[in-house]
Amino acid sequence: MDFRTDGGATWLNLLATSGRTFGERPVERLQASRDLAAWLDLMGFATTGSTSADVERARAVREALRGLAMSSVEGREPAAQDVARVDEALRARGPISVVPTTTSVGAALAEIAAQALVTLRGPDAGLLKECDERDCRWVFLDVSGRRRWCPSPACASRGRVRAHRAALAGR
Repeated sequence: MDFRTDGGATWLNLLATSGRTFGERPVERLQASRDLAAWLDLMGFATTGSTSADVERARAVREALRGLAMSSVEGREPAAQDVARVDEALRARGPISVVPTTTSVGAALAEIAAQALVTLRGPDAGLLKECDERDCRWVFLDVSGRRRWCPSPACASRGRVRAHRAALAGR
């Protein structure tokens, strides 16, 4: 499974485990417990294993974080159910240790949720941007302040082609 790692933060990369989320054919990259285990490993979390229930929990946390991110980008209050889901995930957070240890999937998700809150409540919240590609709309960190599309070359290409065609049609 190919996972995106270019969102600027682990929690934003979690959002990308669902691709083309707003399109006609969304892509679910967390289909099984092995996918979740592989993604967590790629993100640097040594977990004790994952189950199908963990996959469902990860998807639920991902969608709640997506809701919080989009409400931040759009300047609106987050949905109560998204806040509640993230609060629930945070309760599984274990102690922080300098020495790398294995952790549960729940504790890893709690750490990711905590990272999201640091971004959403801190100075980097203003760097969050939503991809202009209508079926992507991935939220990412735009440190340049000038990007219209997420780091995916496909989104930028589609957007540029669409803009070029619109300009030609307007002549």
